Amino acid sequence: VQLQACGGGLVQAGGSLRLSCTASGRAFDSYYKGWFRQAPGKEREFVGVISWSSSSTRYQGSLKGRSTISRDNAKNTVYLQMNNLKPEDTAVYYCAAADRAAIWPPERYNYWGQGTLVTVSS
Repeated sequence: VQLQACGGGLVQAGGSLRLSCTASGRAFDSYYKGWFRQAPGKEREFVGVISWSSSSTRYQGSLKGRSTISRDNAKNTVYLQMNNLKPEDTAVYYCAAADRAAIWPPERYNYWGQGTLVTVSS
């Protein structure tokens, strides 16, 4: 079972990025999918989560209002669209899957991706 996050990179402040996270090894269409991030020297931070049916999303933190989570269960993929990025958004972004509704703590998530680095230059 593997979650593969990708789409990170270097972007200028004000720019946008779309991260994706594809699962393999099993179907995750009944799982909640969350996004977290961790900046250097800081604790892991919850970004948002989407329910298995996409009927519910929840966001938290400074990316709230600038990000959108969506999913395509047919592709076993979840997305994180981030807009108007700021240098303080620089972090490693992780996707995770939970077999029941979860926001925090990270321990409630059963599977984790390896993370993808987002660097926002000023």
